[in-house]
Amino acid sequence: MITIYLKQYNKIVRNPDLKIFDELGYDDILWIDLLNASIKEQKEVENFMEINLQTRQQVEEIETSSKYSETENAIFSNADFFVHSPDGITVEPVSFVISEGVLITVRQSEFRTFAEAEKRLQINSRGYTTGYHLFVSILEIRIDADADAVEAVSKQIATLSKEIGAQDRVSQNEIRHINTLQETTMMMREVIFDRQRILKSERFPNDIYPRLQLMIRDVNSIVSHADFSFERLDFLRETALGLINLELNNTTKIFTMASVFFMPATLIASIYGMNFHMMPELDWRYGYPAAILLMALVSFLCYRFFKHRKWL
Repeated sequence: MITIYLKQYNKIVRNPDLKIFDELGYDDILWIDLLNASIKEQKEVENFMEINLQTRQQVEEIETSSKYSETENAIFSNADFFVHSPDGITVEPVSFVISEGVLITVRQSEFRTFAEAEKRLQINSRGYTTGYHLFVSILEIRIDADADAVEAVSKQIATLSKEIGAQDRVSQNEIRHINTLQETTMMMREVIFDRQRILKSERFPNDIYPRLQLMIRDVNSIVSHADFSFERLDFLRETALGLINLELNNTTKIFTMASVFFMPATLIASIYGMNFHMMPELDWRYGYPAAILLMALVSFLCYRFFKHRKWL
């Protein structure tokens, strides 16, 4: 689907008709949005703008040169957007191209960021004279959403930290939750860090630079917060592993003390279980009760000794 945003009558007008390219020039168009666009629609845009749109594979590449590049007539930027799913937070790449003052976006999913950008565009159309202004507005909305996502993860970390701190043992689900949050935080940091490359471009109009400086500070603050969250998760992971080790040590201690506790009684039972004819207690009528009593007495003395040494 293609949506073309035109500058007409001091306002922005939406038009999904490709034939509009035959009637208008670059100055009449502000934004061309391609959402799950067909090959025909992409070719029409390429022919009109005289550029080559990037393929899905090129958009997903992680090299710096693939994330952001500039040519003589255009800016190419690929940004990852967070997508909330039942399995957690994933990322979906979006391609931005600015050529001849026209913003071109290529995406495969719906995002609230674009709906909010369109809403702002309709409210204050005069504030978006070029595609650069709209592009910066989209980044502003996205950075605010990134901050909310990092804050949401931070709240999950705080809740998990309280739960682990209030108990003496850690479950497997909590360990998995820590691992998931660590992966999410690392992914967020990488995605947000990529925004800095875009904001440092020198191709933006001069009136946009104050907004860019503010956005750079916001991005740096979000990255710092994400780093702090990751360090907190690392500490929480160490705490969880420490609780597991303590629980394992306590279990090992119980079995060790139990084996030592019954060792004297086992020794006595082993001696009197030999059944040698020369043993004086073999024919003693009170031999069996005496052996039982001796084992009980030795076990009681061991118990008192362990309690005195505070081993139990």
